[in-house]
Amino acid sequence: MKCPACGFPESKVIDSRPIEEGNSIRRRRECLSCQKRFTTFETIESTQIIVVKKNGEKELFDRQKLLGDILKATQKRPVDATALVAEIESELQNSLRVEVTSEEIGEMVMAKLKARDEVAYVRFASVYREFKDIDTFLKELKALKKLESSASSAKNDG
Repeated sequence: MKCPACGFPESKVIDSRPIEEGNSIRRRRECLSCQKRFTTFETIESTQIIVVKKNGEKELFDRQKLLGDILKATQKRPVDATALVAEIESELQNSLRVEVTSEEIGEMVMAKLKARDEVAYVRFASVYREFKDIDTFLKELKALKKLESSASSAKNDG
């Protein structure tokens, strides 16, 4: 790291501490030439994920937008929406894909909500799948109930 005072290219780290929930590191450094001290910050460089929407438009992944949608579905439910968004974002980053469709993200959210809280899942699915009427809504509830029944009978058999 180049010294901001004299421009010498080498310094030593005196102190390091994590900041921003461990996503960054603050370092105090000392120039090996003039002994001036200065502070640097290190952050993880993550790839920008591009979301391909249903209409073909592309936009950068927006964590806040996803959080807002999940918060609506999980309102007054025992689901940590922030942790859910972090989990999804982490999976997207780890996939090393540059582009992902909005459908894939929606399916990820629904799968995770279905495992955590059925009410939040149905709320999210009703908006995401654009339920047009009560019959569509009831069809999804019946499928969920059928899945739940087969899972509980499998537990009892095992």
